[in-house]
Amino acid sequence: MTAATATTTATTTRATRDARRATTALSSRACAMRRGGAGDALGARARANAGTRGRGARRGDGAARACGIIGVVTRDEGKGVAAEIYEGLLMLQHRGQDSAGMVTYDGMRFKEKKDNGLVKDVFDKSAMKYLDGHIGMGHVRYPTAGGLSATEAQPFFVNQPLGIYLIHNGNLTNTDELRAKELNNRHLRTGSDSEVLLNVFAEDLSKEIAAHPDKDSDKQLFDAVTVTMGKVKGAYSIISLINGQGMFAFRDPNGIRPLVLGQRQNADGEDEWCVASEDAAFGPLGFTTVRDVNPGEAILITAEGKMISRQCMKGSISPCIFEYIYLARPDSQINGISVYEFQLELGRRLAKRISERGWEIDTIVPVPDGSRPSAIEVASALDLPYREGLVKNRYVGRTFIMPDQRIRELSVRRKLNAMRSVFNGKRVLLIDDSIVRGTTMNQIVQMCRAAGAVKVYLASAAPPVRFPNVYGVDMPSRKEFVADDKTEDEICATLGADGLIYQTVEDLLQAGLGMNAQIPRFDASCFDGDYVTGDIDEPYLEALEAAGRGKGKKGVTQNAPAR
Repeated sequence: MTAATATTTATTTRATRDARRATTALSSRACAMRRGGAGDALGARARANAGTRGRGARRGDGAARACGIIGVVTRDEGKGVAAEIYEGLLMLQHRGQDSAGMVTYDGMRFKEKKDNGLVKDVFDKSAMKYLDGHIGMGHVRYPTAGGLSATEAQPFFVNQPLGIYLIHNGNLTNTDELRAKELNNRHLRTGSDSEVLLNVFAEDLSKEIAAHPDKDSDKQLFDAVTVTMGKVKGAYSIISLINGQGMFAFRDPNGIRPLVLGQRQNADGEDEWCVASEDAAFGPLGFTTVRDVNPGEAILITAEGKMISRQCMKGSISPCIFEYIYLARPDSQINGISVYEFQLELGRRLAKRISERGWEIDTIVPVPDGSRPSAIEVASALDLPYREGLVKNRYVGRTFIMPDQRIRELSVRRKLNAMRSVFNGKRVLLIDDSIVRGTTMNQIVQMCRAAGAVKVYLASAAPPVRFPNVYGVDMPSRKEFVADDKTEDEICATLGADGLIYQTVEDLLQAGLGMNAQIPRFDASCFDGDYVTGDIDEPYLEALEAAGRGKGKKGVTQNAPAR
């Protein structure tokens, strides 16, 4: 399916109070179906795609993923921002390779392009020419549950009130409740929790404008999102574009998913801004990191380059620790912690445990790419040679995010090749950043033996994954975890290795806590089952799995909701 490209016509000025009153008078349903401009374009697409969710559609709470988001506000109205968003998305491509989307704004119109595929494939020359405007934002998506429909690609749009585009990294845990109670008959095009969140915020903003039409527009936004934060549960880092207002970003009160603010000055000395999932996206664009968006904070950046912030909800930072292990780039700093330094520390702690085993090891080999920092530290601490024995094919995607289990298994041997000169006659310790299903690792062990390895030991820089991540990282059902209901020896036998050691949960948490004393706790729920939002219990997890959690699960159709 090819996503439609839409041009959204919106009012040009900063929305006078009279215009806001007129907008408020329109009901949500009427706006969704009205003729002309954005309503007609978006409504037509919704009608065209009305049947695309399919029999395999899961409840919104289960449509988890990790995504990458970026928004840029420049001051030069004659210079397009699309090229900068494109570069930023390339820097975030590791966070999602299923689809990409972008929307730009020139003060009069929104222009949108989204489709399945990598950033370089979705945004060709004609698309980049079309996406004019000096303010914009972009999104890359991680596939889940086999759902690859471009209908689920972001950004999402509502035209009432004002006209709002939204992109989301995270996952809501009370989507069904919100859909049932908070949407006031608003029409939804997909099963996405991100679209639900957008409509909840839009509804709260409509009510705020109606109740306080003479209030300053920025205060209306902050008051409305405060109400929204009080309703929404789970993980959400959000960037939105609001007609006549500017770019509006906010983060959940637990700060589970990352969101960072950057700033630069143009040739005229005017402030320009960027908000992104990771500060690694700032470098190529010339932005300097200002700070992380605080948990429970919202930030408005106006078209004039003014940055306004408010702490809307009391927050306490509890970031997902899997960001530092697997998801984020090593050159990123998240919540004051260098991802690279964190991974080095995992290696140092892992080396202490390995030394206690008494294994006779000839060489250390990382499983590329994420395990390299940890493997380097293990080799250094144990005074053993470090060798790149597994050569990676750069043109095959990460198997962890392959949408189908059979495809994932077939791709492993295309992805990695074992060098006989490294393995032949050697007792080898393989270091991986994490072991989830174990399918990839089992085949890697076989490849190492076929290349002549005498012994193959395994060490994971992360503890065994035993619980689903419900906050935005797609993981299989618990039954598909290699560690499910198994001892370490049983896991080792399943993987076909001669020995196996995991990082402990305690060492994992201490590694992070020791790097930023301002973080009171991390969410490590996929390792210890302790979910930071406090609303996840065994019935919730059972319902999640019964609904089709895990991309390799039979019966999940290609039209299931995903982002």
